[in-house]
Amino acid sequence: MSNDASSLTAQDLEFLRRPLHGFLSVAEGPVPPQPRPVWFEATAEGTIQLFTAPDSLKVRRLRRDPRASIVVAAPVGERERWLSVAGRVSVESDGAHELCARLAARYWDLDDPARADDLAEILATEQIRLVIHPETVNRFTF
Repeated sequence: MSNDASSLTAQDLEFLRRPLHGFLSVAEGPVPPQPRPVWFEATAEGTIQLFTAPDSLKVRRLRRDPRASIVVAAPVGERERWLSVAGRVSVESDGAHELCARLAARYWDLDDPARADDLAEILATEQIRLVIHPETVNRFTF
């Protein structure tokens, strides 16, 4: 395992640009973390962003304590590899629908009418963008 205190490497960004699920955990004092699978995007600036409904439990928790982490692992059949990014989260009111559309194209076959309808349904609702600003990055490759 290696630890680079605060930044993502070029190899990290390459790994994170794959259509993998991340497991997001938000801080909540004495309540144990309860990771949730999420779509995410690693930005050129080295942040991790995702979208969610503005009234979601994760947003309510982040407004009280803006710390979160995301863990991404390689799928079964590949050599073991995972990456963990932890840091403060900013809640952004702009760019969520554009992010959602990019991620849907990455994770779904939008030529499938059912998936296209799913995306349209999400885009018809209010969404916000969560941005994790890395403070600690841990990685493991075996």
